[in-house]
Amino acid sequence: MTSSLPQQARDAFSRFVTTEFTTIGAKRQPITWPVTPYYSDGEPTVDISTGLGYPKKADDAKRNPRVSLLFSDPTGSGMEGAGQVLVQGIADVDDSNLAANRERYWRESTVKLPATKKMHPPKPMRAMIGWYYTRIYVLVRPERVFVWPGPDASAEPEVHDCHLEEVRSGHTEEPTAEHGTPTGGPAAWDDRVDELGRDYETAAITWLAPDGFPLSVRLPIRVESSAKAIHLGAEPAGLPLIEGRACLTVHRHAPDFTWQNNFQVRGDLERRADGWRLVPRRLVGGFEVPKGFLGRNAEFVKRMVPYYRTARKRIKEPTAAE
Repeated sequence: MTSSLPQQARDAFSRFVTTEFTTIGAKRQPITWPVTPYYSDGEPTVDISTGLGYPKKADDAKRNPRVSLLFSDPTGSGMEGAGQVLVQGIADVDDSNLAANRERYWRESTVKLPATKKMHPPKPMRAMIGWYYTRIYVLVRPERVFVWPGPDASAEPEVHDCHLEEVRSGHTEEPTAEHGTPTGGPAAWDDRVDELGRDYETAAITWLAPDGFPLSVRLPIRVESSAKAIHLGAEPAGLPLIEGRACLTVHRHAPDFTWQNNFQVRGDLERRADGWRLVPRRLVGGFEVPKGFLGRNAEFVKRMVPYYRTARKRIKEPTAAE
């Protein structure tokens, strides 16, 4: 149960509008996206959902149930200035009753994000975009929780787990999990990365721990175009940085979640004489909700056909991965 966790952690679970959710891809690549968390105080799990038309997060979690949730952006939560909370947990994918999940999503999302209710189409029209409203839930049972008292992750966190010294030392008594080899090859770079350096002072950086769980934390970043690298401006206390595949995620949203944007850089985390850096290997844009009615609907129309096809395939072949 989560009732024994500090109030700061439980408040983050229930009040944060977004959490950075990490799954591990088939090639041992950590993949981090912002999602909305759902939690009731004292419940055993923190839950997130994904649309039937874009089920990769759920499929990855089913393939490898070691996941993480980072609560590092308190926008809209009323907890501005709150510290960071990282949950490493075991995922259970709930896709057994899609009709019930669809009703649950409508009920919970409109309670947590009331300003978004006016953005939804009437119920008959919602059936036409079932790829979005029909939901797969991922229930995350916390195994280890890190709590930083403030947003600065270079301060020592409070760790709630029986393997405290193993985490701090970067070693574990359990068998070391296989890590994916560095991606290698030329750096991926375009104007989006330069914009990232101008528009974002911090980002969520995720890599794999020796035990195979994702580790994720928000750190200051600096983009160096000439070197085609993104430098980490600090090292997190209590978490062992490890060279290898990593994911850097930036996102923003309105306090009432009426718009959101996000962007992801996957690459290789490297230690250099001047500190740690990420060499980008792949740039990935996420599912965004632009500002304004026209932009919002254009985004849905753009994605409708491929997501509809994926949803249809999922219904016919429930175990098919995206």
